[in-house]
Amino acid sequence: LRLQADSMLNKKKVKEIFHSNDLQINTEAINMLDDEVKRLLRKWAKNCKDGNIKRLTPDLMWVAKGHY
Repeated sequence: LRLQADSMLNKKKVKEIFHSNDLQINTEAINMLDDEVKRLLRKWAKNCKDGNIKRLTPDLMWVAKGHY
């Protein structure tokens, strides 16, 4: 298996995080995490659009996260 070409995550950084906790992670698991991150970001973007947010700033993260 290969890391997805349109990856949101930096494979090396993900591996470093897991290795720092004495854990191994394979490419398939990294791809699954990447897919989860994409879905989360799409959801946050939709929440911003639905909340009429034109520019996401730190003080508006609650809207992106759906905490209305």
